[in-house]
Amino acid sequence: MAILKIVYYGDPILRKKGKNVSSFDPSLAQLAKDMIETMYEAEGIGLAAQQIGKALQFCVIDLREAEAEFTYTFDGSTPPMDLIMPLVMINPTITTTPEPVTIYEEGCLSFPGIRGEIIRPDAIQVNFQDIDGNPHQISCNGLLARCIMHEVDHLNGMLFIDRMEKNVLVPIEREIKQLRKKTRKKE
Repeated sequence: MAILKIVYYGDPILRKKGKNVSSFDPSLAQLAKDMIETMYEAEGIGLAAQQIGKALQFCVIDLREAEAEFTYTFDGSTPPMDLIMPLVMINPTITTTPEPVTIYEEGCLSFPGIRGEIIRPDAIQVNFQDIDGNPHQISCNGLLARCIMHEVDHLNGMLFIDRMEKNVLVPIEREIKQLRKKTRKKE
């Protein structure tokens, strides 16, 4: 396994919508392993393909160490988290319910040290494929729902700063601009 380079805000790949994955081969399985290892190394709970420089509909999530309450069903049952995490989600599509919504402070591995409150629906349903191309469905709420929405936003070229209310965004705009400038200098 390899630790991959995480790209930061300012890199154009973060704004690219990912292509659907159609080839479920050993190279995809290796990418999943490398992304999971990279996520752990960065002490994150989710990582999207765009964050490692690939415009694909592909992300990984692991909330086993998170201290947050949430409920979920996986394909209609509730197996232990160790059986479904780390979660590899390919070609995910989300259905949300507009109410209730929650406010929660989010961070992002592509925005080191930058955090802000985001309003999101509390409950979702997501259909996706696993590393072998098998279809699955998760219904969930709380941090799991929020993490999935955050990562799927990445897959569609949307960033958490795009969802911030103006009163949350304005105080951190300077840090965001500095990060973008620093990232573009490295290109």
